[in-house]
Amino acid sequence: MKILIEKASIVDRHSPYNGKVCDILVENGRIRAIAPDLAVTADQTVRHPGLHVSPGWVDIFSHFGDPGYEHKETLATGAAAAAAGGFTDVFVLPNTRPVVDSKSQVEYIRRAASSLPVRIWPIGAMTKGVEGKDLAEMYDMRQSGAIAFSDGTHPIQAAGLLLKGLQYVKAFDGVIIQIPDDRTVGANGLINEGIISTRLGLPGKPMMAEELMVARDIKLARYTESRLHFTGVTSPRSLEYIRRAKEAGLAVSCSVTPYHLFFTDSDLTEYDTNLKVFPPLRDGITVEALRKAVLEGVVDAIATHHQPHEFDSKIVEFEYAKPGMSGLETAYAALRTSLPGLTPDHTVELLSSGPRAIFGLDQPTIVEGKEAALSFFDPAGTTLLTKSLSKSKNNPFLGKTLQGKVLGMLNGTQLHLNQPGQ
Repeated sequence: MKILIEKASIVDRHSPYNGKVCDILVENGRIRAIAPDLAVTADQTVRHPGLHVSPGWVDIFSHFGDPGYEHKETLATGAAAAAAGGFTDVFVLPNTRPVVDSKSQVEYIRRAASSLPVRIWPIGAMTKGVEGKDLAEMYDMRQSGAIAFSDGTHPIQAAGLLLKGLQYVKAFDGVIIQIPDDRTVGANGLINEGIISTRLGLPGKPMMAEELMVARDIKLARYTESRLHFTGVTSPRSLEYIRRAKEAGLAVSCSVTPYHLFFTDSDLTEYDTNLKVFPPLRDGITVEALRKAVLEGVVDAIATHHQPHEFDSKIVEFEYAKPGMSGLETAYAALRTSLPGLTPDHTVELLSSGPRAIFGLDQPTIVEGKEAALSFFDPAGTTLLTKSLSKSKNNPFLGKTLQGKVLGMLNGTQLHLNQPGQ
């Protein structure tokens, strides 16, 4: 099968074609030729005004629900949403039923996802049952294909347990992912603690809960000389701690979500449960500081925190709604709209080369002979999502016009091109 990508601006700092407009011929999943003008006949052609192509994007924190929560999302519907969002690779959370805390569960996901258009990488649970009590068999899971380790939406609370986990994964150069949140601080908080929480009469969650955990975990990473990734970071002070840790040579990295860069707690005045997320949306000043940190390169990656929920988990009183939003399909457009000054090169670093470097994935460079793992996008385009390929529809970006447009992706021989409304 031959696929011709016409007149694409190549965004890949590892490629000699970076910054050039070329045709790219992909045959049987491999890049066969790159030139300014290829006169070939292809089975399918990708063409679009303003087409940009980059190495395949990676999302490092998504919840696909399978096994056990297939009414929220399945591996197939999650992969479809990821492909529509331009992602070729997705890390899936272990917070399933049963929990992904053994090699058999890792192998189940790998087998079940083997024919999907997107590569699915299981994150193994750090503790048995994600209960935060006893370490899971991380070595066995690593041997079976677990890409990293985390208790997902249940941050590790016990310092001693995280210490043991960091020491354990060091033996095979593993990475632990942590949402930084001390759940004893503002334990009943529903939204960010501040003026809006007071005005709405909702209990607040202070940023201090995040900052305490970041400071503690950095000390543990320093002690163990192990690798730690913070995701869903929302506090400028947390980012300052992380920046200092990097300057000190620690193997610490971090990611933020597109929605924490786009929305503020002021958007909650209508009690929209789709905006009830964990960590909570912060105030406008904090969001501006987060955007600045991304532009300055403090942030290593963008993580969607895609967390789909069925109708009954969201169409309830705000207090009882489950936290999380569906976000794979709109991640790029939300990022582009929030940060119009973000260059295509920096965007690809956040969505592709950054996460690949942190977690040891191969870098699919755009050169002849390499396997094709490509994302297609148009920075000058617009997105108006009217239909979602995710099984759940708890996406607050539905019906919003956003800057930037994902055109699709190519993963080996698997080509996905978005239709109008996607």
